[in-house]
Amino acid sequence: MDERAFAGGSPNAIRKVLRRFDVPETVAFFAELGVALVREETGKLFPTTDRARSVLDALVGAARTAGVELRHPWRVETIAPSADGLVVAGPAGALVAPHVVLASGGRSVPKTGSDGHGYALARALGHTVTHTFPALVPLTLPEGHALRALRGVAVDVTLVLRTATGKRLLGLGGSLLCTHTGLSGPVVLDMSRHWRAAVADDPSVELAVDWVPALGRDGLDALLLAPGSAGAVRRLHAHLPERLARALCEQAGVDGSAPALALTRAARRTLVETVTAFVLPVTGDRGFDHAEVTAGGVPLTEIRLETMASRVQPGLHLVGEICDVDGRIGGYNFQWAWATGYVAGNAIGTTLAG
Repeated sequence: MDERAFAGGSPNAIRKVLRRFDVPETVAFFAELGVALVREETGKLFPTTDRARSVLDALVGAARTAGVELRHPWRVETIAPSADGLVVAGPAGALVAPHVVLASGGRSVPKTGSDGHGYALARALGHTVTHTFPALVPLTLPEGHALRALRGVAVDVTLVLRTATGKRLLGLGGSLLCTHTGLSGPVVLDMSRHWRAAVADDPSVELAVDWVPALGRDGLDALLLAPGSAGAVRRLHAHLPERLARALCEQAGVDGSAPALALTRAARRTLVETVTAFVLPVTGDRGFDHAEVTAGGVPLTEIRLETMASRVQPGLHLVGEICDVDGRIGGYNFQWAWATGYVAGNAIGTTLAG
């Protein structure tokens, strides 16, 4: 858990905040609330109950124990400065507070309430907002593409973002899942924000997949040239699901059932290229409704990182996803939320305590 897992704000700024409330402190915090965590082989931490509700119930319960008054539903339409502090108002009425924490989320999964209105509130109080777009989001492929017919097939791959001339921009490894609309899985979600940002700068960039990263080109070539009468599909099936192996042979124009040794040199090269550098004709992504986080937001340069207080509006603090910070899949965005929330809450508590 460090700044290398995040994009958006400067690494130094992100590191400064993460250091204030790290993973051990998160684990201890939830343990005090009665939420025991277990570490999986992947390194990920989950409640021993295996229920997200356990985390929610613990947080809400702790807030109520601390004397917090929860008003829900209570839509906030405006936040405006006044002589007595900040006036928070909406259809249900208004209240005045010396400190307001804007923890509205971004634009991802708007049905949960994070519909982007927080950005309007921040702008009205003098902040700027960088371009926002979906991150950690499934990617789409053209209608009728062969991979869309492989719905449910999952495999560990390496995704490579490159220029049209072949210059490698970024490579990520992990599990890829074929879906009825295109591609998903951890490695696709992690790559999505980088693909989107790269395409915005250069529409000709390509996303390619190496389906057998453990073999590489030379290893795959040797596999196809190994003695025996087995066809290419059978040989690939030792490393890939059969449906995918068959589809890749079809894409390469190779008879996958014929003995691999019978392939011409040109056909074998084409198959190796198809399997190790398969260009994905990505048409877009599934949008904010399916994105796990929002890229972009209020720049960290407009926030005092020691308190998460606004540099332009006294009394305002900004935390979590509304900031221009987005992390990889796997709990990183949760940790950013915990850390920024701790920094803001601690600063406000210290101020109010005198």
